[in-house]
Amino acid sequence: MVEQTVIIGVDPGLQARPAAQFVQKANHYTAEIFIEKDQKRINAKSIMGLMSLALSKGSEIKIIVDGTDEEQALADLVSFIEGNSE
Repeated sequence: MVEQTVIIGVDPGLQARPAAQFVQKANHYTAEIFIEKDQKRINAKSIMGLMSLALSKGSEIKIIVDGTDEEQALADLVSFIEGNSE
């Protein structure tokens, strides 16, 4: 299991289109992927779960990944969250 705390850099945050893109990226991996914010943990492969966190730009979250492709999944998702990829 790997995890990393990250600040959301995508504008306007993980809402609507960016949230859908994030969930699509997460679903490319077999690992279990979770996002944690303020003691609430959601399945990052669920658009409804992700939207329930109301993550805006500048929010701090923890990404937790567990599975065979965890390292690649974490690197890809952190890069997206920080606004370094589309």
